[in-house]
Amino acid sequence: MSETPSLQKNHLLAALPSEVRRRLIPHLELVSFPLGKVLYEPGDILRYVYFPTDSIVSLLYVMENGAAADISVVGNEGLIGVALFMGGESTSSRAVVQCAGYAYRLRAQLLKDEFNRHGEMLQLTLRYTQALITQMAQTAVCNRHHSIDQQLCRWLLLSLDRLSGNQLTMTQELIANMLGVRREGITEAARKLQKLGVIDYSRGLITVLDRPRLESLSCECYAVVKHETDRLQPYVHPTHLSRPVYPGVAAHTQ
Repeated sequence: MSETPSLQKNHLLAALPSEVRRRLIPHLELVSFPLGKVLYEPGDILRYVYFPTDSIVSLLYVMENGAAADISVVGNEGLIGVALFMGGESTSSRAVVQCAGYAYRLRAQLLKDEFNRHGEMLQLTLRYTQALITQMAQTAVCNRHHSIDQQLCRWLLLSLDRLSGNQLTMTQELIANMLGVRREGITEAARKLQKLGVIDYSRGLITVLDRPRLESLSCECYAVVKHETDRLQPYVHPTHLSRPVYPGVAAHTQ
């Protein structure tokens, strides 16, 4: 690893008061998230929470027959493992890395200890959880009432919001699995977007060429989720982003 991702790339970590960061920094571990890695399965006991920096993780609901569908995406705006502070030790969803990168992880007990202080971290994570619940609810509505074309646009936009560029490394088969639809439907929807000049798709790499057009082709579900996330997102001053990586943060692979 040539460069350690800054803690400031995760919005929740960046918004924490300096006193809280000083307590947590020695315990934050940098972990690698390769594409397709499963962080946990339904029923698993959660031992860590994860704060993505440049990776994206999809949370999927898994049926008894093995079929799964995406219920939300988590990236640099939040954390993975909300069940730990919502009263449960396990979760009913599966967490899969949909875009490779890195995340900082924190042991569950250390997060609980910080919450017991009833400070800023508790408030920030509860506000983030409210935005995440909105995304889950809107995804359920979208999957029921909107076309595959609109669902694909929504999914692409939510993913782009959590990345620094306009490219996603993603196969059509993986997108179909995430959305719980047939691959042929995603292939046709992607072909339409490419024909319109909205995206370019080649060998698993999706490049968004015309984001305004992509937003216009999406259903209202994206705007609802974006508005709620922005409303609840902790404000991070631009100068914070230029701060150096904090000393004492260990780098690990998982």
